[in-house]
Amino acid sequence: MSISNDVLSSTLRILLEEEVDNLFKAVPLLEEMRKGGGVETYDGGQKLNVPLILAEHSSITQLSNGYEPVNLAVKDALRQAEFNWCDFVAPVVITRKEELSNKGPKAVVSIAEARMQSVMGLLQREVEKQLIAGTSSVLTELNTLATTKFDRTGAVQGFLAGAAFQGGSQAGTVGGIDTSVFTSFQNQFVHSSTLSIQDMTDLYIKCQAHTPGGGSPNLIISNADTYKDYKKLLFDNERYIAENQLDGGRLTLAFHGARMYYDPFLDGVQTETTVGAGKDIRAYFLNTDHLKLAFDSDAQFVMEDFEHISGYASRSANILTRLQMYVEHLSSQGLLTK
Repeated sequence: MSISNDVLSSTLRILLEEEVDNLFKAVPLLEEMRKGGGVETYDGGQKLNVPLILAEHSSITQLSNGYEPVNLAVKDALRQAEFNWCDFVAPVVITRKEELSNKGPKAVVSIAEARMQSVMGLLQREVEKQLIAGTSSVLTELNTLATTKFDRTGAVQGFLAGAAFQGGSQAGTVGGIDTSVFTSFQNQFVHSSTLSIQDMTDLYIKCQAHTPGGGSPNLIISNADTYKDYKKLLFDNERYIAENQLDGGRLTLAFHGARMYYDPFLDGVQTETTVGAGKDIRAYFLNTDHLKLAFDSDAQFVMEDFEHISGYASRSANILTRLQMYVEHLSSQGLLTK
């Protein structure tokens, strides 16, 4: 007796919750955003619109005798950042031949579970690849940390530019906001030809100094060479190395309280500091309190019901997602290059 579409759908939805949890745990950037309350839901819309504070609203008047005139000069501190949504769908398919070859509801469910795990593994890889390096060939509308174009134009909006903070060289738009006009909405940057603790500390302090309300980087994502170079620096300076393991199994080192891990998708990725001149990205210094992952409330890894596919001896269910990453404060995020 074949298992019904309704039963198969409800069974797979239970597994999907676990697979989504595993996806977040497997990508430290996503897990840190989730732990900090940075996963948000929005009620649809053609675009994701987010209000950002980019200036100081008013000035302070000190009262010495109590009769000083109050400075009433104010500025419109809020700006609406606008980001395109990234929509994608991934089907879970079971053929009639597979059902006939694997008799019984349990066998069919096992096939469907294996297919779902494969689909979620693919989504995890492509989401991470795009967020970290901007190199996914299928999720090209998902924002990325890597700015591979100096002017930051195009459908994909890279956040971290390889140019000095408020140095006159960071230009273009992020979320429709002109960073050359709103210079407080620029990232921190340090170039380190030969990795040193001093360069890393310099970038860490810059991010800390420009984080509104206090705070500092809590996550450092590096390429392989930078991770190994930093570990060697700790050995050479006879410092204690506590290499821990994240929930997803990745090894981490500590730097001033931030967790540092190696992401393979960052290997060989370059950022442009001038048009046509690339430099290797060593690491991102991130304050995930100010990085957000937004979902449409009706499309947060939602699985449709299984249905028979017209014209084919198979049935399928689509996993639908609409999401986007955005940044609240670029000045609290840092880029280290080589």
